[in-house]
Amino acid sequence: MISVRRAAAALAAGAVLSTTAAGTAAAAPAPSPVPVKIPAGLYGTGDPTYDGVWRQSLAFLAQRTSGIQPADQAVNWLLGQQCANGAFASYRAEPAKPCDAKTMLDTNATAVAVQALGAVARQSGAPEKTAQAAKDGAAWLKSVQNKDGGWSYNPGGASDANSTSVVIGSLASAGVRPADVRSAAGRNPYDALLTFALPCAGAAAKDSGAGAFAYQPDKTGKLLANADATAAATLAGLGKGITARGADPEQRPVCTDAAKPAPDQAARNGAAWLAAQLAKAPHLSTPPLPGAAESAELPDYGNTADAVVALAAAGAKKEATGALAWLEKNSAPWAKTGGPAAYAQLVFAAHAMDTDPRSFGTVDLLEQLNATGPAPKAPDNSEASAGADEDEGGFDVWWIIGIGMVVGVGIGFLLSGRKK
Repeated sequence: MISVRRAAAALAAGAVLSTTAAGTAAAAPAPSPVPVKIPAGLYGTGDPTYDGVWRQSLAFLAQRTSGIQPADQAVNWLLGQQCANGAFASYRAEPAKPCDAKTMLDTNATAVAVQALGAVARQSGAPEKTAQAAKDGAAWLKSVQNKDGGWSYNPGGASDANSTSVVIGSLASAGVRPADVRSAAGRNPYDALLTFALPCAGAAAKDSGAGAFAYQPDKTGKLLANADATAAATLAGLGKGITARGADPEQRPVCTDAAKPAPDQAARNGAAWLAAQLAKAPHLSTPPLPGAAESAELPDYGNTADAVVALAAAGAKKEATGALAWLEKNSAPWAKTGGPAAYAQLVFAAHAMDTDPRSFGTVDLLEQLNATGPAPKAPDNSEASAGADEDEGGFDVWWIIGIGMVVGVGIGFLLSGRKK
């Protein structure tokens, strides 16, 4: 997503990105960062202000895709971040202090925390407490749904494609049918999601990107293609989340307009747009940073990893192969700088493409991820819980049953990525 988390990550990793863009592993010298006290149990060494809950949750989900259970200390840290109403902020430096009206509640952080807690609950030190925390988080998400059926980053704002998508994936992982989650106005999440979809033909498609998704309409109401939003919405339209596996049979994504838009077709349109971008180059790029030359686009490692997952979930693994190979060759410096969430995104890409994350180019992603936090419990070799179960079929059945209930709407978006 284009978000506060992504902006923070871009500034933190700017030196590494600029050098790896040229295929160089060494980063330019950077000023020494101000020391940040990292709470016991939290993954990563960077300032957690904007991404503490996000990176912890992604770390858990990446570990669970390979049967690794995080340490109880790490799980307890995440549990301690939850507010009494079930919500999470991006990070609370004083978790013993109750949340109040000034606490900036974060739907994205809550959504991934719900999925992560559900995934680790079974083997945590307090399984009932952890499972209840996931349920409470899901209930809060439903309570702050916007009238149009979607979600904003912080409750009360306008819906955006990224927030709506991550909540859809989280609810599905928790055993909730997203199509049944209706606002006070009777709208469901897919009603909102479709308003961010660009058509395949016509002036709007030609100007911005056929089949892509926008984060939000701009000030004039125009939809502009956004790679982060498109990857997220592609997964959501398929009823899947960030731990999705590659779908069979493989199929080349084709952008097709329909008289009555449906989420699954909009998702395949999004996959077609992503495939077209990766046909031009083996990676997606980020816009120039403020003050940089227009040509100073840099490889966007996080969005490229997200695109690999989205394409694989849409059955387009062939179209994602080149991007995966590029990540295997080039992403190590970025991941080292980005920390837990970056390693997790690469694990998700490997997982989606049935590639061993322990042999990702020259890097053992899981070893590197595990080293950023408390040593996990011994691998149990069990199936990852909520996240993988949802992605491997449970919700697909719901989708087939409920597709006729989805109402098409007219063509109408802070972190990392989401925060990387």
